[in-house]
Amino acid sequence: MTYLLALVPAVGWGIMPLITGKVGGSTVNQTFGIGAGATIVGLVAFAAAKLSGNPGAVVVSWRGFWISVLCGALWSTGQMGQFVSFKRMGVSNTMPLSTVFQLVGNSIIGVLVFGEWHSKRALIIGFCALLIVILGALMTSITDQSSGKKVTVRNFMFLLVTTFGYWVYSKFPKLPWLQNEKSLGIFLPEMIGILIGATIYTFASGNAKAFKQKEQYLNIFGGISWGIAALAYIFAGRSLGTNVAFIFTQLNVVIATLGGILVLHERKTNREMGFTILGIIFVVCGSILTAFAH
Repeated sequence: MTYLLALVPAVGWGIMPLITGKVGGSTVNQTFGIGAGATIVGLVAFAAAKLSGNPGAVVVSWRGFWISVLCGALWSTGQMGQFVSFKRMGVSNTMPLSTVFQLVGNSIIGVLVFGEWHSKRALIIGFCALLIVILGALMTSITDQSSGKKVTVRNFMFLLVTTFGYWVYSKFPKLPWLQNEKSLGIFLPEMIGILIGATIYTFASGNAKAFKQKEQYLNIFGGISWGIAALAYIFAGRSLGTNVAFIFTQLNVVIATLGGILVLHERKTNREMGFTILGIIFVVCGSILTAFAH
């Protein structure tokens, strides 16, 4: 059952870039939409827990509250970088590379800081699975010169640097300061932090006029998809460990990559398409292998 829960983020995070791609708008519109939509999910989850007669499920200390807000705000940095990269490289090129950067960083942090994959067997299986997923993701990002949007060194480095925000967010459920906090309790302040980060980015980039644009609000649908996925991830991360849960969630690259081609009509040559399909097979196999990294 826990593994099925870990698949919810894969679906939600895979659909999100397709929704925002269809809606369109600027990076500011999309980042704010995610923050607002995720906050709506947080408020609904909070209200549902209160009405269910289990108000203790959403209790959080002041320290836990502000750490959660900070983690959410840092996540906005990663999402902003991803949205910019969607426009520069396309969804079908960005998502595989983003997956690689997140997987490598998160796995290293998980092993060195949180002691995950602590046995020799778990380490061997975990890193073999990670290597398979990375190879698959890199295959899907192979670009011919004749294609439209390119993976350049500049675009590559920009995406890598902004992924820092994702690393912090992904280890969020396992932070030692939050170990005694309720999963639902830390969820709403984290979503509020994402909204705060998105709002700061809107004004800091000189785009206050974005609040008058319809895309600013239509992108909230993408945020709702993202928020549902984030809620499931907190529970999965605490049950399976963030390394296993996160690699499982990266099946979103399958949905986002194929969706970028089929739904957003991003062009790929026959050679690129062949590598994309092979890469997706690698990603799926590697993600399934992580279930044995215990």
